[in-house]
Amino acid sequence: MGQIFDRQFAESTLTSHAENQIMKISDISQLPPELALQIFRNLNATDLCLAACVWQTLANDEILWLQLCKSNWGYSSVYKRAQNEGISFRKIYLQLDEGTLRFNAGQGLQYFIENRLLDDDCEEICQFIHNTRKLRAIEKRKLLQTRRDILERLIELQSYENQFLPNALRQFFSKLDAPEDRNEYLSLLIENFSKRFHDCNRGLGLSIETIYVLCFSLILLSIDLTSPHVKNKMSKREFIRNTRRAIINGTLSDELAGHLYDNIYLIGHVARSRTAAH
Repeated sequence: MGQIFDRQFAESTLTSHAENQIMKISDISQLPPELALQIFRNLNATDLCLAACVWQTLANDEILWLQLCKSNWGYSSVYKRAQNEGISFRKIYLQLDEGTLRFNAGQGLQYFIENRLLDDDCEEICQFIHNTRKLRAIEKRKLLQTRRDILERLIELQSYENQFLPNALRQFFSKLDAPEDRNEYLSLLIENFSKRFHDCNRGLGLSIETIYVLCFSLILLSIDLTSPHVKNKMSKREFIRNTRRAIINGTLSDELAGHLYDNIYLIGHVARSRTAAH
């Protein structure tokens, strides 16, 4: 019994000593630099700017701001020349943030290009858009409607290898927001998606035309099954029959058509507009 009490007393003493040591550190700059930087890595940009008022050297560390930049904008043309031109990543972050606010307010990419954050080049713009979630879907859609070259390249950057068609469509529309109405832009999106899905899954034996028809069939089925305004929902048998009739220059097995129906029935819409959701 005495040994148990001795051990508990020793553990209590060690814990108390450790707590006292921690309490003695009133300034984070007294910590080893590696540990202090690790703490600062958990801060967002606003908190890091506030921390710089007290711990300027630590909070302005280039590695911290580079990490913040890349976690929000995975790619930007300015990253490649920042070191050679002596541009701080804190400044880059603030400019990228300002450019994003302006883009989302309807001013396009002008600020990014004028401030040399982004080269006025199709590939550079595509890499920038592809690697950030900070841009509003509706403003991105406006840009892509006027820049077909960017749209086509963005679709090429996506991979749908070994994906089931409805799941690939959901991934596609998570990157490129679906328009609220069926229009020429939606047809253009589906046309380019069909080509890309075909390139990634040539072994399926589905032609581009068949994939195109299936995409619209899945979108219409999604609306039918998820809309509260549609009282008489399409049955699996009806979907199989209608889809088979729509495919003129190709074949579709009843088994595959049935799996497509089940996916929409169980998982939901393939092309829900995030803009409409807001």
